[in-house]
Amino acid sequence: MSTQSPIRVGLLGIGTVGSGAYTVLTRNQAEIMRRAGRGIAITHVADLNVERARQLVGADVSVSADAFALVRNPDIDVVIELIGGYGVARELVLEAIAHSKHVVTANKALLATHGNEIFRAAADKGVMVAFEAAVAGGIPIIKALREGLTANRIEWIAGIINGTTNFILSEMRDKGLPFSQVLAEAQRLGYAEADPTFDIEGVDAAHKATILAAIAFGIPVQFDRCHVEGITALQSEDIRYAEQLGYRIKLLGIARRRALANGTDGLELRVHPTLIPSRRLIASVEGAMNAVWVKGDAVGHTMYYGKGAGSEPTASAVIADLIDVTRTFSADPGHRVPALAFQPESLSDIRILPMSEVESAYYLRMRVADEPGVLADVTRILADLKISIDAALQREAGEGESQTDFILLTHLAVEGRVDEAIGRIEALPTVLSKVVRLRMEELS
Repeated sequence: MSTQSPIRVGLLGIGTVGSGAYTVLTRNQAEIMRRAGRGIAITHVADLNVERARQLVGADVSVSADAFALVRNPDIDVVIELIGGYGVARELVLEAIAHSKHVVTANKALLATHGNEIFRAAADKGVMVAFEAAVAGGIPIIKALREGLTANRIEWIAGIINGTTNFILSEMRDKGLPFSQVLAEAQRLGYAEADPTFDIEGVDAAHKATILAAIAFGIPVQFDRCHVEGITALQSEDIRYAEQLGYRIKLLGIARRRALANGTDGLELRVHPTLIPSRRLIASVEGAMNAVWVKGDAVGHTMYYGKGAGSEPTASAVIADLIDVTRTFSADPGHRVPALAFQPESLSDIRILPMSEVESAYYLRMRVADEPGVLADVTRILADLKISIDAALQREAGEGESQTDFILLTHLAVEGRVDEAIGRIEALPTVLSKVVRLRMEELS
């Protein structure tokens, strides 16, 4: 065993994940030392709740409310940032890097919005920024993409990467309840925050999808170009109709390379509710669990499943990063695994496609008058725009009803044409509602 002194770690924030990281590191210290080849000790903690922090870590760890003093402390080798957000967190991470400290973070919002700046600063200083815990909690998807799949040209990634929304959608399907009622239950059980906006509007998943796309395709982080739709407008009847047609609806983060007509590649980067065939393994991921499905040209399909949040699952990823950092202390910075998997000077300028150019299959539901000729009018519009129909479902009108639901599934089509078709369909006098449009993915 190494006789070197332990790596000294400063922890910013000792909330749910921070306390989990401290607990896991303390409990598994002997095993971690065997893996890292050197001891690792959290010696300093910065948290606004100083008394609570002292109760958690005891008298042997220095505790302060001054986070900037911690990141500037010459007695600290590695900073773990777990305070969240992208205001003061950005300042602290950049300050730690400026003081030549390696950084471990679980902060997906920070990396999705300021990752390019942070990685550039770290490269200039010859330090690491490790972030396995930023995406899918305890699932080692970052390491899989950065290291395990480096021989592959990644074709696409599709991930259930927000546990809150997956729990809500699972409950809506299983119990037939409306979104608002299930959200309240999710908040009561602790799956959803008091302010769940980032989760239910798809922003959290978009942060994670942005990071995955950067690593998988070797592009700069570009959160502002990610298309984001949440689940707030999703209706129980669409979940029910999807089931009848052999699909389940999941909030997916999708990053997909597409060959364009001009011979170049484009990249789809989007988060939205998606119909997936029920036979696909990822469609069976229920509750608050996460899963990421990756297709590479050599390996084919691989899927990564597990807990995407929680104290110790996320701490598992934080400590794994800490071990990786410890192993590289004596390594030449030029031979470390690059933060975004590709060499910084080799990042691609592949264009992220606007949604009008995205290609997908579609679920279209409309409320129509129960009279002859409606189907013919709708299908004629789709045919004029070269959108072919895969399946149709019409609910029988009840006794005395003059309206009914009409559902169409299309084959692959360019979204711009689908938008145009929807506009024409909604103008028909026999179509009595806005058209509900959901995207569909075969994931084959």
